[in-house]
Amino acid sequence: MNTQLDASIPVLTEVITTDALFSQVDTPILDEIEEHKDEATHQHGAMTEEEWQLMEQTLRENILKQVLTRVDFVLEHRVRDSLADVLQTAVEKLAHEIRVGLKNSLEEVVTRAVTQEIAKAKVQK
Repeated sequence: MNTQLDASIPVLTEVITTDALFSQVDTPILDEIEEHKDEATHQHGAMTEEEWQLMEQTLRENILKQVLTRVDFVLEHRVRDSLADVLQTAVEKLAHEIRVGLKNSLEEVVTRAVTQEIAKAKVQK
């Protein structure tokens, strides 16, 4: 399996804390939120509950998009790596079975040929 994955990408069995989640959020989103907050503060003096909810909803949606993008990336790589391992194992087993089958077939053919040649030699004497 490919063990060179980005260490910042969580695996499916890893618990992600909110600190870890927010540390992976791109700063443009956080900057955008700060701009909205500053605009609302300058316009109204303080943010209304509706503005806070809108900002929270925007933040949730943006974080979810980023997390889903990362999940897709991680899943794609994990599936690709797992599939590569499975295919490699299957190819190795198949190659082994072909070798064994070929060995058995060659033994049978050689044994039959030797037996026929011995029989011919006995008849000619």
